Amino acid sequence: MEEVPQAACETVEAVDGVHLTQMAVGERMSVQQFHIEPGAAVPEHSHHHEQVGYVAKGTFTFHVNGEEYVIGPGDSYVIPGGEPHEARNDAEEPVSGIDVFSPPRPDPDWQDGGV
Repeated sequence: MEEVPQAACETVEAVDGVHLTQMAVGERMSVQQFHIEPGAAVPEHSHHHEQVGYVAKGTFTFHVNGEEYVIGPGDSYVIPGGEPHEARNDAEEPVSGIDVFSPPRPDPDWQDGGV
C-alpha cells in the first residue's frame, strides 16, 4: 500500500477559480480533488481517460454532448473517455468533490496551465 497524505499534494489553480489537487496515482486509475469557486468554469476539453466523479459540496453544471446536467451534493457522474465536456459553477457557493480517472492521469495538462 502507498499512503498519499493530503499535506503532500499540491493544489494548482488550473483556470481562474478552479483548484485541482492531484492525489493518489495507481497503475490503473488516479484520484483528483476539485474545488470550483462561484462563477468559475472549466472550459470545454476532452481526454482519453474515463472520468468518474462525486460531488461532496455545492452544485455545478456540466455540458456534455449538447446536453446540460446539474450535479449536486451526493451525486456522481461518468464521462466516457474522448467525450468533450465543460463544467460551470453558477451557484453562490463553491463546489468540491473527487474525480477518478482511468487510465491514470499522472501528469494532467492542468499541471502545465491547461485543463
